Amino acid sequence: MKAMLLAAGRGERMRPLTNLIPKPLLEVGGKPLIVWHIENLVRAGIREIVINHAHLGTQIEAALGDGSRFGAHIQYSPEAHALETAGGIANALPLLLPSPASGRGAGGEGEPFAVINSDIFCDYDFEHLPDHAAALQANGDAAHLVLVNNPPHHPNGDFCIRESRILPSPAGGGGAGGRDGEFAEHALRLSSCSGLPAGTRTASEGLSTKLTFSGIGIYQPGLFSHIPRGSIAPLAPLLRAQIALGKVSGEHHQGFWADVGTPQRLAELDRHIRSQHNAP
Repeated sequence: MKAMLLAAGRGERMRPLTNLIPKPLLEVGGKPLIVWHIENLVRAGIREIVINHAHLGTQIEAALGDGSRFGAHIQYSPEAHALETAGGIANALPLLLPSPASGRGAGGEGEPFAVINSDIFCDYDFEHLPDHAAALQANGDAAHLVLVNNPPHHPNGDFCIRESRILPSPAGGGGAGGRDGEFAEHALRLSSCSGLPAGTRTASEGLSTKLTFSGIGIYQPGLFSHIPRGSIAPLAPLLRAQIALGKVSGEHHQGFWADVGTPQRLAELDRHIRSQHNAP
């Protein structure tokens, strides 16, 4: 299985820290944000990694190299300007598909791959990703999203989920939602979950609640194969169409998650990690 780390954002809310350093290279707990993801992917047996970049991207390549020191094989997908999430994935698709020699990569076909925002920190176990990718393939789904509890800065959440399925937006839904950061552009906030207020849980085992997108997802290559390389394209319209078709599964991760969107949150996360590891 391959994974893509999204690292092309400018980190506007992180200024002045990101004036000279790309956001994925900002350190927490003594190492760059993006390195935590690389190490966790390798630990889960996922060593083929693609990283897109735009703002100060050459620094990312210089810092990470070919990934061999992490036990990974890293390839890069540079963007002259940020292409938004779907555009960035489409631009990197040739690197995410199997090689032509394998006979599995023609026409946008191939194995599902994981996409992870590099500006989050999460204790989600990446060892689950291959199993979810296999289920995605078997069920004919287009995407699988990892959702988390709504943070204080995003109390209304992004998606409704019930029995591991992401629910369509009700009439009148939509807005300026999404995790603040790269997903904010996607405008995927739903107004309710089948009439239930935000955060409501049903008494039955069938859960219906509105949660926040973690920035961790698994996608079928065909979802992006129609997007010309180098095009700017948001992820939201693609996901909305597939959600309406019942083709998007999801899960609720209830462990630790942080969206590192501001210098304050970066400092808070650094303190949290150091306290967990008894670091100075």
